[in-house]
Amino acid sequence: MSNPPKMTNYRWYICAMLFFATTINYLDRQVLSLTAPDFIMPEFHWSDADYGNITGVFSFAYAICMLFAGRFVDWLGTKRGYLWAIGVWSVGACLHAVCGIITEAYVGLGSAAELAQAAGDVAVLIATVSTWCFLVARCVLALGEAGNFPAAIKVTAEYFPKKDRAFSTSIFNAGASVGALASPLLIPPLAKHFGWEMAFIIIGALGFIWMGVWVFMYDKPEKIRFVNAAELEYIEQDKHESAAAPAPGEAAGKKISFLKCFTFRQTWAFVAGKFMTDGVWWFFLFWMPVYLKTFDIKMTEGRGMAMIFALYAIVTVLSIFGGKLPTLFINKGAENPYAARMKAMLIFAFFPLFVLLAQPLGTVSPWLAVLMISLGCAAHQAWSANLFSTIGDMIPKAAIATVTGIGGAAGGIASMIMNKGAGEFFDYAGETNMVFFGFTGKPAGYFVIFCICAIAYLIGWTIMKALVPKYKPITDL
Repeated sequence: MSNPPKMTNYRWYICAMLFFATTINYLDRQVLSLTAPDFIMPEFHWSDADYGNITGVFSFAYAICMLFAGRFVDWLGTKRGYLWAIGVWSVGACLHAVCGIITEAYVGLGSAAELAQAAGDVAVLIATVSTWCFLVARCVLALGEAGNFPAAIKVTAEYFPKKDRAFSTSIFNAGASVGALASPLLIPPLAKHFGWEMAFIIIGALGFIWMGVWVFMYDKPEKIRFVNAAELEYIEQDKHESAAAPAPGEAAGKKISFLKCFTFRQTWAFVAGKFMTDGVWWFFLFWMPVYLKTFDIKMTEGRGMAMIFALYAIVTVLSIFGGKLPTLFINKGAENPYAARMKAMLIFAFFPLFVLLAQPLGTVSPWLAVLMISLGCAAHQAWSANLFSTIGDMIPKAAIATVTGIGGAAGGIASMIMNKGAGEFFDYAGETNMVFFGFTGKPAGYFVIFCICAIAYLIGWTIMKALVPKYKPITDL
């Protein structure tokens, strides 16, 4: 009697593609934050408020696009939808490189040195024109990047059973941390040796390489020859558990309207979780290099690069375990996926409280501030992997990308409020010498924002639990 064929593992190659897409996604986002303090802000005479406006508008544009990106992916299909998304955001990333050229032409100056040396009304004009140029480039970037997570979550639901989705999501979601991890090693040296414009172009071009690979690698698991019968059986195991009551709308290919998604409590629970916490992650993503400059640490120096690298190295390692924790709960106690995820998310919600110690410990050493913030960011990524997986647990596959987009829009709006508000607040704190718990000026402003970041996850978890107390897949359509 012959042994049955060994199960293939093609789903993990697909997961690797999602990981690389998310890595590129975050590399493209990080080019601005890592070049702004030492190159772009001095050249274009930006204030913290100008930088906050740019990051805030990016977040707002991302939010609006996320609202429809999921629907776009559900309509166009995963393969083509993902290609369109990464193609648009790669073009947007490269567009940043021409902002300086446009500003020079408009103002009538011939070089970056002349822009940086300008003063008075000319400096104000440079700041205004360059800000608008970057806003346009950031909006194109946001338009494309909005498609990444809806497409990736949909792929995960196609290629992984429910019990593995949080872990697979944590792996591809770790691409965000790895992108942020690689950024300080790649971007400041590129900007220093080739100019900040080339940093945008080189990093932006990575997306086009990914597109070439995706065209040949992806298809639905039942259609691709690299997935054998044993692996397909493993991927589709949830169908057997619910054979008596198949997922609504899926067997018949029924579409779920966009407005119908807003009637689900599960959608609003996901929205609450994203709204309360995404702003925290994006704040640290965009403002960490600027924050370190309050310690007189530059991103072009070894110490600055080492601090950002260490922060995201810790985030990467700890966040992957966060995706595995619910699986351990399920295997040990036979809990349903949602209960296991909510238990894990409650644990993760306490870790951002370490951020409260960042500013006080920063007076001892900025490394301690980085360590406290890294624990909070690691908790966010672990939280985020499980939060995304709650969609696949209870939302029909026909609406997964749509609901992901709705939640992403909520997170983008929160990020806009956080980033734009932070920029204005930091300028205010510096101008008024505001005092908060013994800190004065901008350090006091950062301490206030850190306090908000620290408690956001516990509030988000409480709202989610109130909306969906128990595991309840959607069946009433």
